[in-house]
Amino acid sequence: MNTSQHFLDRLSIQFPIIQAPMAGVSTPQLAAAVSNAGGLGSLGIGASTVAQARQMIEETRTLTNKPFNVNVFCHAPAQRDTPREAAWLAHLAPLFAEVKAALPSSLNEIYQTFLSDEEVLALLLEQRPAVVSFHFGLPPSEHIAALRQAGIYTMATATNLHEAALIEQAGVDAIVAQGVEAGGHRGSFDPEAIDERHSTLVLLRLLASRSKLPIIAAGGIMDGQGIRAALAAGAVAAQLGTAFILCPESAANASYRSNLQSERAAATRLTSTFSGRLARGMVNRFIEYAEAAGSPPPAAYPVAYDAAKQLNAAASKLGNSEFAGQWAGQGAPLIRDMPTAQLVATLVREIAG
Repeated sequence: MNTSQHFLDRLSIQFPIIQAPMAGVSTPQLAAAVSNAGGLGSLGIGASTVAQARQMIEETRTLTNKPFNVNVFCHAPAQRDTPREAAWLAHLAPLFAEVKAALPSSLNEIYQTFLSDEEVLALLLEQRPAVVSFHFGLPPSEHIAALRQAGIYTMATATNLHEAALIEQAGVDAIVAQGVEAGGHRGSFDPEAIDERHSTLVLLRLLASRSKLPIIAAGGIMDGQGIRAALAAGAVAAQLGTAFILCPESAANASYRSNLQSERAAATRLTSTFSGRLARGMVNRFIEYAEAAGSPPPAAYPVAYDAAKQLNAAASKLGNSEFAGQWAGQGAPLIRDMPTAQLVATLVREIAG
């Protein structure tokens, strides 16, 4: 039995295909459709309240009896810096004026970290999804032990060798190796640390040579050929996010879908301007304005996100989507518009060659 087959058997899934959690884009319908098609569907609850997370998990359960993954954010609490936040708001003031919105007087830390969220831990232990995955770091060892004792398989994102070693030492079951090509937020443990920005293939080979844990490849993978290459390089499965955004089951709005099918999909950039943490998305007016020469640093994560979301909400009322964080990986031009079940079946055929 090869490592990939052992991983598939352990999770009771048919194919080495994992749908990335993509908080804000993934839905119970998308996760269930992937799981029903033989892959591992995922929910991203890092941006949800406990009540919203419960509803998402319970709704997914009504749509599938297959395993699925629930992803949480393990970021360090924001270091609040009033002068920095004021400077960032002042920098964005012309954009708020442009969309006829009042400039916020202050910003909030809009997402609670799983590091100290006992309510979400209790929810996960009660609901017992097949898999729980961690992004931006690791929760306390007691959280990991409690999840594993409940029979839950655990995975955590690594962007380098050091993070992978910490994941292995913590007793997590598998590593999601996130290359720089990936859309959305980088899973770096420390956003202030030097980021080598390994490609998915380089990171995969480095981890395969050093780690005993199963490794899931993530970043830039859009088709079965990419999945096959990842498996050949030592992965037990591949995690795809951008590839699923055009599926009708995703929560992506019309503007997001239209841009992914335009030449914009070929121009993505890692930027911290939206949220305060590096994330890869399609270049738009917000990124160009917020990264212009002389711009101050954004507020800390997730405080900066509060400003960007308020700005986008006001702009959206005017039919303006130029201030939305439309996350996409470097493989975005390879995206296909088809129902989830059809996409998974297509990927499976392509893996077989």
